[in-house]
Amino acid sequence: MSGWTTHSAAGLEYLERPGNGETLVLLHGIGSQAASFTPLLPHLPRSARVIAWSAPGYGESHPLDREWPEATDYAAALRRLFAALDIGRATLVGHSLGALMGAAFAARHGDLVCRLVMASPALGHGVVRGGGLSSAAQSRIDDLEHEGAAAFAAARAARLVHRAEDHPEAVEIVRDAMSRVKLPGYAQAARMLASGRLLDDAERLSVPTDVIVGAGDVVTPPDGARRAHAAVPARYRGAFTLVPEAGHAIYQQAPAAFATALEQETVPAK
Repeated sequence: MSGWTTHSAAGLEYLERPGNGETLVLLHGIGSQAASFTPLLPHLPRSARVIAWSAPGYGESHPLDREWPEATDYAAALRRLFAALDIGRATLVGHSLGALMGAAFAARHGDLVCRLVMASPALGHGVVRGGGLSSAAQSRIDDLEHEGAAAFAAARAARLVHRAEDHPEAVEIVRDAMSRVKLPGYAQAARMLASGRLLDDAERLSVPTDVIVGAGDVVTPPDGARRAHAAVPARYRGAFTLVPEAGHAIYQQAPAAFATALEQETVPAK
């Protein structure tokens, strides 16, 4: 039993575990999907209502209409989901590319966010929308198209796990989630990452904001997470948590430690 039930609303697939307490909304990264949060679910407060979306173009969620979307386009899709599910306010947890989406949402809809958590945040590359992708980004899109998702995931999953050779179960969880990515959703997300500017949105935040990162993350290293944390205005800047022995797939490799970090009381500076 996963603990989730699958639903759809506003053109988006999402997983939900009902609860009468706070609402947690979980946003996955570029190589993942909603069910990737399953290892984390048992560690979250049982009273919490937990919602994990599959971003536009992932799972059964409809892709966005723009070939090269921006973080604000994903934020607009999330706003529609909030409205469809009658979510008044929520704690928003964005992992990797999901941190770009979450920050864009919180910067524009702060009244709907009681707290933002940026986990292993991807800062974005800041290129002009519609400009050229880096060779690495374009090759990832090409590889997915030509090799298929299974081979794509098999070649990349281990890099997301710290000391992957010692954690084959975590690697398998990551590989399984990544093997479900597809076009055009992945390509749209890769382009959004290319033009993303997380630090710009972080500077505009007006909600309590925490940052969590794995000490062994080689995809979005701790130094980048520290930059994201420092960019948040001091009055809203909460905890910075470095999780030892965890890589980029932090909530899959170290779900208990990740949940503990989420439970920390945010105390922004006065």
